[in-house]
Amino acid sequence: MAPRRLVVLALLCALLSAAPTRGCGPGRMHGRRRPPRRLTPLAYKQFIPNVAEKTLGASGRYEGKITRNSERFKELTPNYNPDIIFKDEENTGADRLMTQQRCKDRLNSLAISVMNQWPGVKLRVTEGWDEDGHHSDESLHYEGRAVDVTTSDRDRGKYGMLARLAVEAGFDWVYYESKAHVHCSVKAENSIAAKSGGCFAGSTMVRTEAGVSKRMMDLQPGDRVLAIGHDGGIVYSDFLLFLDEEPSIRRLFHVIDTEAPYLRRLHLTASHLVFVAKNSSLFQDAHPLFASGVIPGDIIFIVNGTGNGEMRGVRVARVHTEIQWGSYAPLTAHGTIVVDSVLASCYAMLDMHKVAHWAFAPLRLLHNLGMCSGSPAHGGGIHWYPRLLHSVARFVIRDEVFHPLEQNRVFSLPASA
Repeated sequence: MAPRRLVVLALLCALLSAAPTRGCGPGRMHGRRRPPRRLTPLAYKQFIPNVAEKTLGASGRYEGKITRNSERFKELTPNYNPDIIFKDEENTGADRLMTQQRCKDRLNSLAISVMNQWPGVKLRVTEGWDEDGHHSDESLHYEGRAVDVTTSDRDRGKYGMLARLAVEAGFDWVYYESKAHVHCSVKAENSIAAKSGGCFAGSTMVRTEAGVSKRMMDLQPGDRVLAIGHDGGIVYSDFLLFLDEEPSIRRLFHVIDTEAPYLRRLHLTASHLVFVAKNSSLFQDAHPLFASGVIPGDIIFIVNGTGNGEMRGVRVARVHTEIQWGSYAPLTAHGTIVVDSVLASCYAMLDMHKVAHWAFAPLRLLHNLGMCSGSPAHGGGIHWYPRLLHSVARFVIRDEVFHPLEQNRVFSLPASA
């Protein structure tokens, strides 16, 4: 990275550090609540993000039609939210069916926004999962990943703002498609692009200072976990919080297996960083690499279960993928963590571990000052700080240093930002 970009990132950290807060979030600053962010309605035929729906930067590729007789039908679940009106013109309940978490959760969030924006008005779904072929080829309606929505009063003057509220609710692609409805869709939950960021599977194990192993999903603030210090020595580092915490999502993980006799297996997402050496078993010769870039023959680093100071470079035997439940991105004081006995970074998306660690210094400071709770990813999902940091970094860092899955992706700030 050019020195100028390092300076810009350092200034960003300083600015974020200098802004005193009264909690772990962007809601209060200088003792006063920020005024609500003005929301701008979408124009007719506008879509956000400004890319095609079935591209990586939006809702991702079409994965095949789901029918009632297909194995994937179990991926659909009905939404019985009483605050949503389902048109259900076929009288089959199809409009209530959608992907288990992603589409359902965003729709429920949008329903709340609609009631807050227009008291007495509810969200109305005119089309959900389609089993009758009413849409174009490869429509995401056939997978339960798309919904067409209006307001219950069918006031078309509200639909531009309805589209904006859908963007704020977290839909991956929103299109003010017709004067009669707004089209919204989401990424596939089991897709590698189902969400941004880098995470570990919830069932992965970490070693605590108390001498016991814990599942990633069971970590609590105050736990001290095995990690690597800034000098390359083995330490126990404070677990601060989860940068991303989604226990009910299915994700595609890269699985890295090592050679005998030191058999280890690490599950992490494609854009997560792991420390790799090519022709050396010395940690000082390692460099951070995206998990998707690790190949057989590379050397990664393991730490024995007792944490007595022994670290060893071992060769990668195999790399494959596997779908698992749960997605967790822990942040430690040192920015590293030993997961399933394998050393990894706490960071992702950007291929520079040290720069990422500097950039998260303000968040660590807030935590140390007691201004940040141990579970600040309100309701789960991605913490506001990495979302904010990522959106700002887009303007000062060239795309090549981001993981390919993250290039051309646009993050919207939380509504309270």
